[in-house]
Amino acid sequence: MAMAMAMKASLMLLGQFPILSCSKHWKGSSLGMSFRGLCTRSTEELELKDFMEYLDSLKNYEKLGVPKGAGTDSEDGFDLGRMRTLMKLLDNPHSNFKAIHIAGTKGKGSTAAFISNILRAEGYSVGCYTSPHIHTIRERMALGRFGEPVSTKALNSLFHRMKEIIDQARKLENGHISHFEVLTAMAFKLFAEENVDIAVIEAGLGGARDATNVICSTELAASVITTIGEEHLAALGGSLESIAVAKSGIIKHSCPVVLGGPFLPHIEKILRDKASLMSSPVASASDSVNCSKINGISLIDGRPCQSCDIVIQADRDLSPPFKLLDVKLHMLGSHQLQNAVTATCTALCLRDLDISGWKISDESIRAGLETTCLLGRSQFLTSEEAEALGLSNVILMLDGAHTKDSAKALVDTIQRTFPGAHLALVVAMASDKDHVGFARELLSLSGGQLEAVLLTEASIAGGRSRTTSASFLRDCWIQASNELGLATLQVEMAETKELFKDQFAGSVSHRETKIVLVSEPSYLSSMKIANQILRGRTENGSGVVVVTGSLHIVSSVLATLHG
Repeated sequence: MAMAMAMKASLMLLGQFPILSCSKHWKGSSLGMSFRGLCTRSTEELELKDFMEYLDSLKNYEKLGVPKGAGTDSEDGFDLGRMRTLMKLLDNPHSNFKAIHIAGTKGKGSTAAFISNILRAEGYSVGCYTSPHIHTIRERMALGRFGEPVSTKALNSLFHRMKEIIDQARKLENGHISHFEVLTAMAFKLFAEENVDIAVIEAGLGGARDATNVICSTELAASVITTIGEEHLAALGGSLESIAVAKSGIIKHSCPVVLGGPFLPHIEKILRDKASLMSSPVASASDSVNCSKINGISLIDGRPCQSCDIVIQADRDLSPPFKLLDVKLHMLGSHQLQNAVTATCTALCLRDLDISGWKISDESIRAGLETTCLLGRSQFLTSEEAEALGLSNVILMLDGAHTKDSAKALVDTIQRTFPGAHLALVVAMASDKDHVGFARELLSLSGGQLEAVLLTEASIAGGRSRTTSASFLRDCWIQASNELGLATLQVEMAETKELFKDQFAGSVSHRETKIVLVSEPSYLSSMKIANQILRGRTENGSGVVVVTGSLHIVSSVLATLHG
């Protein structure tokens, strides 16, 4: 009875009001802007045909996967010399603006969005470079005081003006300039030409050898390291320690560094030792997060948000105490509170050290945090959008979680937002992830809340080489459920319609308690099956469908709606 009442309350919270999807209504985040300014996909593909074909001719590690040791000092590692060659041919455009450089295993994109919006709220013209994109490659380069993606016309013009120089660099480097290196160079050139006040730059992988790390101390306003986790272990040396060393490579001499965290003590020591070696003052956001808290979740303008108190204690190197109460974040979960605190610490670094005369008010910090919304991060679709995908009487949530840590954060978000609600997960993942570890974290939603898991497939960066098969994912979830001692019901596609065609009958205590596992390569079919299972296994036929496992499946779902 208590669970049913909790579910009813959480569904009423979001179900009585039309949810305003950030994909339709948000204006002003580096990735989470509205589709205002985004032309239709067919028009864009036509206008950017030459550019996209050129990019497709380059080595794309997002599509192919990152080779072992790529982010380390091994012979197979990324060659920062290539990027320096290209930058020199372009007259070093990155030397024309100040930059905030962000590295970390998780939270980079969200932290970049928070920081960018804080600076925009103060009136600065901001360039923001992030990856990957959700709807269009233009999202990777957001510009100006409103954070709009670079226009198709501007990107096309930029490419044709740069192509001869890029070709020259490719010739000098024996054709080894990569997809990411070209995009990074184009972003830096664009920001210089647009005369941005400051650029927020997200590292691609690692830090020390990443293409973005051509940024020198003279251009760096602050470096930010969000988290250190086990993603890309093989590419970054095989251990948490080697990952920390790689990411600490963005710390530059005498430039402040903000540590997000929380970190394991020996990992934080690696980062602080590097900062000490570089005479860089340190601001820690993980010390302060213990004083910050989530007060509760409510609706603001039809969208769920969490009320948070951000309280930052005096740091050993930087910042006096700082307090901002009842901040309404549309980015949900304790991990997003941590990202917001990290962004706030970064703003305070710029303000309190008076670097280059940066002026950032408390009001701008609040406004920037409260107006940030990203596609694919705890994103709720409207009932109209869900119906367009063939789903009814459910809340549909998209979240690009794809690691153990992000799965754990997703569980926290779901349990805070939908306590006791009945859930179905639709999961697609890349091949180089910890599938069993991801499954174990999400299976903690069991105990009457998790009804079904639909294992499916999605293209990764436009290709299938890194796509994990639905059947392999199913085997991983079976393994994880066996390790946790959870009972599952493995159902073939052909059986789902017959098994779950009837509406819920009987009391909660008498219904089937096994978690249903289904593998189906089509993500659209999987979403409809998830909806069908919830209709058949819940009292009022409603619940929450969460699409997760990769930003690429999020991109596929949104492309179906808006492409």
